[in-house]
Amino acid sequence: MQDFHYNALPIDVYFGVGRSSQVKDIFLEQGYRRVLVITTSGHEEIGKELSDKLGNISRGVYPHAVMHVPVEVADKAVKFVRDSSIDCCLALGGGSTIGLAKAIALKTHLPIVAIPTTYAGSEMTSIYGITDNHRKTIGKDVNVLPKIVIYDPELYLTLPAQISACSGMNAMAHAIESLYAKDKNPIVSMMAIESIKAIKSSLPIIIRDLKNIPARQQVAYGAWLAGVCLGSVGMAIHHKICHVLGGTFNLPHAEAHAITLAYSVHYNRNADIRAMDKLAEALDVRSREEIGLAIYRLNRSLGIRMALKEIGLPEEGPDKVARIVCDSPYYNPRDYNYEELKGLLGKAYEGVPPV
Repeated sequence: MQDFHYNALPIDVYFGVGRSSQVKDIFLEQGYRRVLVITTSGHEEIGKELSDKLGNISRGVYPHAVMHVPVEVADKAVKFVRDSSIDCCLALGGGSTIGLAKAIALKTHLPIVAIPTTYAGSEMTSIYGITDNHRKTIGKDVNVLPKIVIYDPELYLTLPAQISACSGMNAMAHAIESLYAKDKNPIVSMMAIESIKAIKSSLPIIIRDLKNIPARQQVAYGAWLAGVCLGSVGMAIHHKICHVLGGTFNLPHAEAHAITLAYSVHYNRNADIRAMDKLAEALDVRSREEIGLAIYRLNRSLGIRMALKEIGLPEEGPDKVARIVCDSPYYNPRDYNYEELKGLLGKAYEGVPPV
């Protein structure tokens, strides 16, 4: 067995149907008395309902989170929080909302409590991202790690099929890339395989029956594990590609992850044999050569839009993304090859299979 280092994340996790109804008691136990609920504009009404549950310890709802955390949005939120004497930020939503809460925490060191309503996974990490001048900067800081995360499968019941599917595949991407991360270890790999299996088996059930609580529980469980993987080890080429797609072209985060995953995994199929053999087994395919195609077919069965051009990537996008990725690469178990990446991104642009 390989030598390894594993650092457990210091987060209190509450998981269960109806857990969000206990949010005020949880805050009071922690000593928080001036809580700001952060949401996107689309989740403002749900935020107000949660604010009402908090009663006299709520300082209202801040419904201004947007994708990829533009620096100007972050700066306005930091000023609002400082002017309002907030002692804790409650992020209710997906990656955009939790991302804004992290940007606030980065500057103010205020604690975050996260209640995810998608399967993004960022609630389990000390990773933050801020976009400035169409470039997304990624960093790590212990101050942005949420202190408490509350998973309540009931909150996912209104998540539409398309968003559920893309968000679930976004979570799977975290688990998959942790298998061949530079600092991978057996503990994280074990969680990653469990995550992949839970998401693969239950996400199709959700698409057929959005109100299926057991399936929602399983995917939330898988997403939690994927978030732990994301927060515990580094990522690789897939996340680099998606950060460029989001920061440079403002493509929707979860859809970009879902579409691109088949191609980035196919690129790495022979780079880490042990990891890819584990992944093939988790996806129930016979060989590493079939992994990318299996993910592509899973996406199609979930009704996910299959082409990057359908979600806003311009015609010159594959070439530009490949150049940016190769000019400033993340760690990857395989060297970056511009021509091959351009070709695979061209396939992703058109939505044709990776092989």
